[in-house]
Amino acid sequence: MFKNVIVYRMLAPWTTTQAQLEEALQAARFVPCGASQEKAVGWIEPRGEEHGALVEVVAGHWLLRQMIEVRVVPGSVVRRKVDEQLKEIEATTGRKPGRKQVRDLREDTRMALLPLAFTKQATQSVWIDPRAGLLILEAGTQARADEVVSALVQAIDGLALQLLDTATSPAAAMAHWLSSQEAPQGFSIDRECELKAADESKAVVRYARHALDIEEVRAHVAAGKMPTRLAMTWRDRVSFVLTEGLQLKKLAFLDVVLEDAPASPTGDTRDSGFDTDAAIATGELSGLIPDLLEALGGETPKA
Repeated sequence: MFKNVIVYRMLAPWTTTQAQLEEALQAARFVPCGASQEKAVGWIEPRGEEHGALVEVVAGHWLLRQMIEVRVVPGSVVRRKVDEQLKEIEATTGRKPGRKQVRDLREDTRMALLPLAFTKQATQSVWIDPRAGLLILEAGTQARADEVVSALVQAIDGLALQLLDTATSPAAAMAHWLSSQEAPQGFSIDRECELKAADESKAVVRYARHALDIEEVRAHVAAGKMPTRLAMTWRDRVSFVLTEGLQLKKLAFLDVVLEDAPASPTGDTRDSGFDTDAAIATGELSGLIPDLLEALGGETPKA
């Protein structure tokens, strides 16, 4: 359910009701791309049940899912078609088309090919934790997260969000942990990291499946290379990669978590694993996130 997450702080108490949010999202329910449409974005059922609810609440945690669909016309196909037309125009008129004509041909060709293009779909999960005042997005990049946040702010009156900010930057904290070889309480350092030089060289050193408690790593940090990614495990329950932007990537719930999980924490006969997965993800991350913030010196005051 959550593999790569970005965490936001809600700047005001959550007051929206489930019915209000359901109505707001229904107005932006996902509709697939039309024949000449390049991109479609909208909300879909978190459970995957056709015509089901767009808002699910599991143990006080609100879960949403957004779908994005794009039509992809390969640039190589457009270039080949345009080249054919340019050769034909030159053979017919005896002159090479100008830049504007080439641009127009390229755009006309792309639009003509659009209805024939395959579509690609991707989904992003959203978790709203009203009690903690947090909103957590499943997003691989900040740009994708920004799209989801824009859609949420548009749908929910009064919603204001800001990225979590901590007293100690993740990069500075990771550098200290690697130099001292002491992880913060409740965490352990795993076998993956990336360090990047701050000077004009922008040199990058990456370790994968490699012990990090070695002098070589400490020497890189001492020389000014700052960690941009570091693999860690929280309480032997959740492994993840922390980034310099305070994103959690490659989240994985370890065997002990899966063994402890009840078959259906809500008793919902529709479960099919959804409620169990939701309970695991929200339950574990509800403990991990506060511990990580504490390890980074706590949050800075809200803007």
